[in-house]
Amino acid sequence: MEYLDQVYFGNSLKTWLIAIGIVALSVVAVMLIKRLLVRWIKRFAEASAHGLRYLFINVIGSTKFLLVLVICLYAGTSALTIPAAAVRFIEIGAIIAAFLQFGLWGNAIITFWIGRIVQEKIQRDAAGATTLTALGFLARVVFWAGLLLFALDNLGVNITGLAAGIGIGGIAIALAVQNILGDLFASLSIVLDKPFVIGDFIIVDEYLGTVEHIGLKTTRVRSLSGEQLVFSNTDLLKSRIRNYKRMFERRIEFEVGITYQTPLEKVKQVSGMLRSIIEQQPKARFDRAHFKHFGDSALMYEAVYYVNTPEYNDYMDTQESINLAIMQLFAEQAIEFAYPTRTLFVQDDIKKPVDQSRETK
Repeated sequence: MEYLDQVYFGNSLKTWLIAIGIVALSVVAVMLIKRLLVRWIKRFAEASAHGLRYLFINVIGSTKFLLVLVICLYAGTSALTIPAAAVRFIEIGAIIAAFLQFGLWGNAIITFWIGRIVQEKIQRDAAGATTLTALGFLARVVFWAGLLLFALDNLGVNITGLAAGIGIGGIAIALAVQNILGDLFASLSIVLDKPFVIGDFIIVDEYLGTVEHIGLKTTRVRSLSGEQLVFSNTDLLKSRIRNYKRMFERRIEFEVGITYQTPLEKVKQVSGMLRSIIEQQPKARFDRAHFKHFGDSALMYEAVYYVNTPEYNDYMDTQESINLAIMQLFAEQAIEFAYPTRTLFVQDDIKKPVDQSRETK
């Protein structure tokens, strides 16, 4: 088998075949292990409800064939005698491929962890879900930035000078995109301070609706009429926001007017009637009811109560029940509601002329 001893590019054919075999076996072994692990974990998942199985599947599934091939090529060169420049070139490619593969694994872990917790919290804690989404983005940025610096350090790059250059360039970029960065930091303020979260009903100036999405640059609100309102995060934090979802109860104040012709005894009873009606409502807490003032055309009563739920429909249902009960009770007690009236008094001061003919007779 002398042909195996023939030299090609500084290595015998036998050496080339050994190197190729190392590469092929390495790639086949890695991909076979990947497939077997996925099958084993899926089979284990059918008999177990443990959530980590999905993490393992996602991490193993993020293993890329091309990156594995580049790493295995570097392993195969150990059996060859090749120029130092070629070895360095292959080594650089292997380092980049290795760090990219580590990055994909780490990104899969972060994505799984954030996605799982957000899915669990979104129903009961929208604020926590929003915070975790933003922190997940920051975690990815920090992870990839650290991995990049570590890879450059292994490639022989002076990262100290690079960090200084990045700092100066970062200042220039920050000045150029300060509006975008302003919205980004405003988004972090919203996430950390939580003036509102997804699902809250808010009013911003004359606009109102339910928060649907809190992004890095904008917040989207679904208005009552159906359209989507998009606010810049910076402009949103500069506005006065009323968050009705944080309301624990509603304070309701209303007035009732009766006619001036109402007898005094019934006038004295109206405040008690209003109190009795409000106290009969299951979702209302009575505060006060008084004969407030003399109106232009009515005796005005003011009543105040609290609806012990923040829902607007509950408030409207309670107020409707109160209004109907007031109408019914006033009708039974013959108390009339007042409405705008004006009474005109006319006095005739003109003296009639005396008939002289009748006085003579």
